[in-house]
Amino acid sequence: MATRRQFLAAAGVSAAHAAPSDRIRLAMIGAGGRGRDHFNMVRTSGENSTIAAVCDVWKVNREAMAASVEKTFGAAPRQTTRYQDVLAMRDIDAVLIATPDVTHPRILADAVAAGKDVYVEKPFAVDINDARMAFRAVKASKQVVQVGTQRRSDPGLMAAAQAVHAGAIGKITRVSMEYHFQEPRWRRDFHMIKAEDIDWEAFQFGGRIKGPFDARKFREWQLFSDTTSGIAGLWMCHLIDLAAWFLKDPFPQGAMTMGGVYLWKDGRQTSDVFQSMVEYKDCLVTFAMSLTNSAGGRNLWFGTKGVLDAEGLRITGDGSKDPDRVMQPYTVGKLPGIESHMANFLRCVRTRATPRASVEAGFSHAVAGCMAAVSLQTGRRVGFNPATLELT
Repeated sequence: MATRRQFLAAAGVSAAHAAPSDRIRLAMIGAGGRGRDHFNMVRTSGENSTIAAVCDVWKVNREAMAASVEKTFGAAPRQTTRYQDVLAMRDIDAVLIATPDVTHPRILADAVAAGKDVYVEKPFAVDINDARMAFRAVKASKQVVQVGTQRRSDPGLMAAAQAVHAGAIGKITRVSMEYHFQEPRWRRDFHMIKAEDIDWEAFQFGGRIKGPFDARKFREWQLFSDTTSGIAGLWMCHLIDLAAWFLKDPFPQGAMTMGGVYLWKDGRQTSDVFQSMVEYKDCLVTFAMSLTNSAGGRNLWFGTKGVLDAEGLRITGDGSKDPDRVMQPYTVGKLPGIESHMANFLRCVRTRATPRASVEAGFSHAVAGCMAAVSLQTGRRVGFNPATLELT
């Protein structure tokens, strides 16, 4: 049986002409910092949508978000601490997932099984078994899934991808990605956290997150190994996603990683210095990050004809003294009229088209991130078998 959303798409009903009763009805799963970003992206998307439910294990965030939703959309959303309650709501068309990294795949798989379309935050997964499970669940469904790798909707990077695919810098054999911040990133104040305000059992996610109530683990989950893979999941996913996109190569052949806690010895379990070498077909990609200096970022793509600076959107020659190979530097122009990542998702919910950051793209960056994380844990080179979707 066709859903209301599919019926509207087949009838050609656009957001601009849809009646209020035809709005895309969304539920937020996670109402923290990234959840607030989701709220703002929906609010400014230009699509005919509303937020009808808010799920968060922390009463403070949940109630604050519910108040914002009511003020903006004119109706109070339903509230719950359990994402399963949201998936049981028959009038919800799609969910927006902004929860700790380790929970993304299971919520995604359960959501598509419940017939909901999904916008799921990056990383797609931090465990290869979870990634494979969620990927297969989505492929077995008919649901629209957008992964929150927003660079896929960046007008400049979209233009850069077109230039690379057109051969502007020739064959790419080396990529260097780096980001550096001199700060104890992801550390937050947690002294205001009260046990009575949190559904700790729901936060533990069926035992995946260990131990009794811990205000610090709740507030600073990015620092602990049972909630995230650290930099590989939290940050590398932003950039390594470009490798599969620009190189048209979904899976790395191997990865080797080193790193550790070199400066911020504050009890964190995830690295503050990290470097991974990820090998694609005929191309070596390095990703490095440190929280120990403020050198900023770079994103350089080295081709046989030139170099792309993906941060500055500038292409230069490859340094050759051969006049036949000299290229005049130029700036890559941004593509005009590009809708936001959230607007792209909401439009695809209505039309049933494939969003820019598809489940295949999400699985690709998850594979690279999982390879890098396991290499860091084991000290070994890690490979991937695309036939079985397993690490080797």
